[in-house]
Amino acid sequence: MTATPATPPRPHSPYPRPRRTPAAVRDVLTLAGLPLLAALTLPAAFAGGGTRRWFGGGRAESQRAQAQAAKDAAAAAFYELDTAQRDLRISVETITAVDDSPAARRAASGFEALGRRIDEVSGRYIQAVDAHDLDRDDLDASVAARARTELTAARDELVRVKEELDRFGAGLGPLLGKAETQLARLVPAVERARQALRAASDALDAVRGTGLRADDLAARLAALSPELTRLNQGAGAHGVPQTLERAERVAREAEAIRAEAGRLPERAAEIDRRLVSLRTRAQALTTRAGQVQPVLSELRRRFTAACWQDLQHVPEQAAENVRQAELKLKEAREARAAQRWADATALLSTVRALLNVTDEAVSAVGDRLTRLDAVRRDPEREIGRTRFAIRDAQRLAMAGRTTPDPRHARPLDDCVARLDRAVAGLEGRHPDYWHFLTETEAVRRTVAGVVARIREERGAGH
Repeated sequence: MTATPATPPRPHSPYPRPRRTPAAVRDVLTLAGLPLLAALTLPAAFAGGGTRRWFGGGRAESQRAQAQAAKDAAAAAFYELDTAQRDLRISVETITAVDDSPAARRAASGFEALGRRIDEVSGRYIQAVDAHDLDRDDLDASVAARARTELTAARDELVRVKEELDRFGAGLGPLLGKAETQLARLVPAVERARQALRAASDALDAVRGTGLRADDLAARLAALSPELTRLNQGAGAHGVPQTLERAERVAREAEAIRAEAGRLPERAAEIDRRLVSLRTRAQALTTRAGQVQPVLSELRRRFTAACWQDLQHVPEQAAENVRQAELKLKEAREARAAQRWADATALLSTVRALLNVTDEAVSAVGDRLTRLDAVRRDPEREIGRTRFAIRDAQRLAMAGRTTPDPRHARPLDDCVARLDRAVAGLEGRHPDYWHFLTETEAVRRTVAGVVARIREERGAGH
C-alpha cells in the first residue's frame, strides 16, 4: 500500500484555474519520487482541483461540500493507515530478520493477513473516489449525497482496519524488544571479534620476535579467517542470530589464542626448568635405587620372609622406571626443540609420574626396615598406642549412656579381639612383625571410623 497526502478543504475560488490532467499529476508524483499507487488516489490528494462554475447557494452545492469533506476525511484515514502499515512493516521485518521462532513466524503471517485486509479496504476506497467526480458543474445533489455516503463508509472501514493494525502492533512489543536488543548487540559484537583477531595477530607477531614459532597458534588463527570473511559479509547474508553467535565465538577463540601467545615465553621457560629438574631427580633416583639391594639383604637376614617378600621387585622395577623416565626426558627435549609445547608438557608429566612411583617404592624399602627394627625393639609401644585408641573410643561410646549402642560396641569389641590375636602372634621364635604392624594399623583405622560415626550421629541429633 502507498501513501497519498491528504489536502485539507479549501474555499472555492471565483476565478477559473486550469484543470490538471491525470497524466500531468502522475508526472509530478513520479518526479517527486512517490509510488504510482499514490497517483491512483489522486482525487484525495487534489480534492479541490479543477475548475467549475461559481454557483450561489443551493442544495446541490451543499451536498457537494459535504461529499468533499467526506472525501478529505477518507483521504486522511487512508494516509494514516498507509503510514501505520509502513511503520509496522519495518517492525515485522526487524523481528523476522532476527527471530525464527514460531511466535515470529506467526507475527509475519499475521501481518500478511492484515496486508490483504488493508488492500481490500483500500481498493474500495479508491473505487469510491474514482466513481464520483465532485468537480462536475452539473453534479446532482443525489449523486453528491451518494458519494458522501460511500466515502464515509470507506473512511470508517479504513479507520477500523487502522485500529486492528494498531492492536496487532501493540502485541509485537516483546518480540520487537528482543529483536532490537539483538540488533543493538550485533555491531559491538562484530567489532569485538575484529579487535580480538587483531590482538591475537599482534601477540603472535610479538612471540615470533622472540624466536618462538607458535605454529599451532598460527594455524588456529588462520582457521578463523573464513569466519572473519563471513562477518564482513554482514547479517544480511547470514542472518542476525548466526552472525551474532559467530562474532562471539570468533572473539572467544581469538582471545584464547592471544592469551596463549602471551603465556608462550613463560611456558617455554617453565618447560626448560622442568627438563633440568626432572633430569636431576632421575639421576638422584638412580643412585638411591642402587642402595635398595643392601637394605633388602638386611631385611632378609633379620626378619622372616613375610616381612619383605612384597619388596623383592623394587630394585628391578626402580631401574626400569628410571630408564623409561630418561627415554621420555629425551623425547621431551626433542619436542621442546621442535617447539611442540603440548607434546613436551605431556612427556614431562609422564616422567614425573614414573619418578614419583619409583621414589615411593625406594622409600618403602628403607621405611620397612626402620619400622620393623622399632617394633622388634619395643612392641609394647605399638600395643599401648592401639589400646589407648580403643579405650578412648569406648569412653566416647558410653558417654551419656548406661549401655553402649550395639552398632558401636560390636566393632570396638572386635578390635579388642583382633589386637589380642596380633599380640599373640609375636610369640614364638620367628614372629611376623610386619603382620603385627599391619594389624595394629587396621585396628586403629576401624576405631577411628567408629569414633567419626558416633560424633556424626550425635551432631545430627543435637
